[in-house]
Amino acid sequence: MTTFDSSAPRVVCLAGGVGGAKLADGLARVLPPSNLTVIVNTGDDFRHLGLTICPDLDTVLYTLAGVANDETGWGRAGESWRAMSEVGRLKGPDWFSLGDLDLATHLTRAHWLDAGETLTAVTSRLCEGFGIAPAVLPMSDQPAPTLIETDTGDILPFQVWFVRERWQPPVRRVILPEDVRASAAAVRALETADVVIIAPSNPFVSIDPILNVYPIRAMIEDVPRAVVAVSPIVAGRAIKGPAAKMMAEMGLEPSAAAVARTYGHLIDGFIYDCRDEGMAAEDGLALLCADTMMTGAAERERLAREVIAFAQELLA
Repeated sequence: MTTFDSSAPRVVCLAGGVGGAKLADGLARVLPPSNLTVIVNTGDDFRHLGLTICPDLDTVLYTLAGVANDETGWGRAGESWRAMSEVGRLKGPDWFSLGDLDLATHLTRAHWLDAGETLTAVTSRLCEGFGIAPAVLPMSDQPAPTLIETDTGDILPFQVWFVRERWQPPVRRVILPEDVRASAAAVRALETADVVIIAPSNPFVSIDPILNVYPIRAMIEDVPRAVVAVSPIVAGRAIKGPAAKMMAEMGLEPSAAAVARTYGHLIDGFIYDCRDEGMAAEDGLALLCADTMMTGAAERERLAREVIAFAQELLA
C-alpha cells in the first residue's frame, strides 16, 4: 500500500498531451489524492462524428487509470478498431481514429453533456468510472478552440493541423480564443494551491491555452507560493510532438532555455534535462538539472519526487 507524506504541499498541475499525462501520473503516485488537482488543456477539443472529443483530457484520464496505450501515446491499450473501420468503409470521416474502447468514453461523455451536465461534472464522473482519485479538471466548461495559422495564411483547427495534416504545415502563430473563463472548480483549486507545476507539455498549444483562460494566469502570478515548470525540450528536441518544430518556425530557438524565457516571470523554478548542460539562470530563476525522461512508472515517480522536493525548497 502506498504511504503518502502528510506534509505534502497542495499541488495544481497544468497538463496537456503525453508529457503532461506522464508527470500527472507520477505526481499521483507520490501525493495524497486530496493534494493533487490536474487542470487539463481543452483547446484541442473538437466535434467529430457528432461527438465531443477531448484528446488531452482523455490522455490524462487513461494514463492515470493505467489503461493508456504507451506505444502510440494516445488512446487505450488493447484497443480494437471495428467501428472506425466501418466508418471508413462507408466513406465517413476516418482521419481521426477512435478505437472501440475509446469510443465508449466519447459516447458516454456526449450522453451526459447532452443531458445538460458541464464538462467538469462529466469529467468527474469519468474519473469515478476509471477509479481515478485525484481531481482532474478541464480548464473551462466553455469551448476554447485553439487555431493554427500556417505560413501560407491558412487558419486551421488544431486537430486538423495536428492529426489530418500530421503537423507538417509550418506554423506562423497560434490563435487562442478571447473571453473564455475558467471553471469554478479550477479557480477553487488555484485559490488553495501551495505549488503550481507546469508539466513538460507543449508551451504554445498545451499550456498557453490554459494560461489564456481568465483568470488563470493572474491567479498563478498571485496565489501559489511556488510555480515550477518542467522543460518539454531535451537537447534541442521535443520528447514527443511538434514543440521543437513549432519553436523554430516561430523564430524561437528550440531549447530548454527558450522555454524558460517563454514562461518568464510566471515561474519561480525551472527543471531541465541534464543533457542540456550549462543552462544559466536568468533573473534569479531557480534551476534544477534532472533526468526528465519518463520511460516507465518508476521514472515518472522519480521525477515527480524530484519536482516536489524542488518546489518545497522554493517554499522554504
